[in-house]
Amino acid sequence: MAAGMVAGGSLGAFYFGYEKAEGDPVRVGVLGTGDEGSVLIGALNPEFVEVKSIADIRPYNVWRAFYGDHSSEGALEARPGLLTKYGWKTKEAALRHVKQYGAYQDLLKNAQADGLEAVIIALPLHLHAPAAIAAMQAGLHVLTEKLMAHSVHECKEMARVAQQTDRLLAVGHQRHYNILYANAMDFIRRGRLGEVHYIRGQWHRGNLPDHDSWQQPMPQAAKPDDKQAKQLVESLEKSQKELDKAEGREIDAWRLRVAQLKAQIEDHVKAEDFDYRPVAVKDKNGQVVYSGPAIEELIRWRLWDRTSAGLMAELGSHQLDAAGLFVAAQHDGVKQHPLSVVASATRPLFPPDRDVEDHVFCILDFPAPGYDPKDPLKERKKIGVQYASINGNGFGGYGEIVYGTEGTIIIEREQEWGYYPSDSSAGSKVTASKGQVSALDTQASGPMATVAAAGSAEKVSRGYREEIEHWAWCLRHPAPENRPRCTPEVALGDAVIALVANQSAQKGRRIDFQEEWFAIDRDETPENVKPDVERYTT
Repeated sequence: MAAGMVAGGSLGAFYFGYEKAEGDPVRVGVLGTGDEGSVLIGALNPEFVEVKSIADIRPYNVWRAFYGDHSSEGALEARPGLLTKYGWKTKEAALRHVKQYGAYQDLLKNAQADGLEAVIIALPLHLHAPAAIAAMQAGLHVLTEKLMAHSVHECKEMARVAQQTDRLLAVGHQRHYNILYANAMDFIRRGRLGEVHYIRGQWHRGNLPDHDSWQQPMPQAAKPDDKQAKQLVESLEKSQKELDKAEGREIDAWRLRVAQLKAQIEDHVKAEDFDYRPVAVKDKNGQVVYSGPAIEELIRWRLWDRTSAGLMAELGSHQLDAAGLFVAAQHDGVKQHPLSVVASATRPLFPPDRDVEDHVFCILDFPAPGYDPKDPLKERKKIGVQYASINGNGFGGYGEIVYGTEGTIIIEREQEWGYYPSDSSAGSKVTASKGQVSALDTQASGPMATVAAAGSAEKVSRGYREEIEHWAWCLRHPAPENRPRCTPEVALGDAVIALVANQSAQKGRRIDFQEEWFAIDRDETPENVKPDVERYTT
């Protein structure tokens, strides 16, 4: 591969059809610098994007945005912080380049004065629509994290405002920019798998009560009896001891670790001032069995129905988006909408300290090539998609398996993949262990199938960097054909799938999808709420 084909050290230009930046990075503000916002900061390429401002109401998130996440080596690799990304020595130096705001509305009010052209949104889900719409109405282009919005009518409102304001709206389903998924789609299009008839995805996590990544520690001042907060204090005490005995370069590492823990423990904010509300869980008799202050809805926003949409939105939407890519590849690249979904959600693990479910499972039917609902011989030509996301057992991690009549593709953790051609003498057991514990397998008699192709040993980009680069490149090269891969039309479809799967689980029945739900210009939505752009007019 020629060096000139690589954009800023990534393979994005080669695979996804854009060019290297030419010294004019897009000036952006980042709305929300928590876990995901800091990942996006870590993924951006300064040749394409210049961060001019950030906004977050949590002091802890602001600390990580500048200094990075020193909770582990892996966390720091994913969230290196603005100082490392741009080479600034101190926060004071960084603040000469980057404005710091609390509420995202304040950043938007000052966007013109700060010279912003666009924003990257990584706020809690319920704020995606109001923040994106306010930004577009202020003349800014938008890249927002997935899920597109908390409801389908909000997704349609975002898409309509993008059309009205002629702003470029992209949604962060990063698998559209992952090389492994591009390769898998190419295999399918070229017929290497034969007829794809089944896709299986999973995202398993080992979270358990008192050890749940979504139940982040509360500041002790806000909730003194919080178990996670006590664990945080214990971690600080241990880290301080390590700092006291550290030598050489270890001193700086432990100093930053201690500083981060102090910032998290002292993460005080009056959440009520930013429309966060006290949380309460009631039993079937209406009795409150769990309650917490408004800051708990802010810090643990993924656990509450008002601010989140649970496992299907946070995890399942990624993998069902990937399934949609595989199905489209079977249809020569034409995106297909699902026909039906049946889902289940259960709560066997966690106490009543949240709204969202512990486990979700769903089965979707997509049309296979030749499907015809009016023809009795063709109405069953469907591609089945099965998905599960569970807590309490992380065996298998996360990934997808695509089954075809002539072969199988396995993608693990967005990092490794294998292609297994069909071989009648090899049985049907497949594995993708690559020297580690198998992440995904199917049990069957017979010897293991031979791996015909596999991902390289080099670390593969998950796609965050490329999605930001391409979005920025499209802004610098405006043309009808230069559009991000995850447009409002694509992201709306992903949101419909995830949110209707939630409805199916809640209602305990199969739901047939309606084509009108997927159309931006139609008012029908699965929640029966009509889109209303006028409500955002101030």
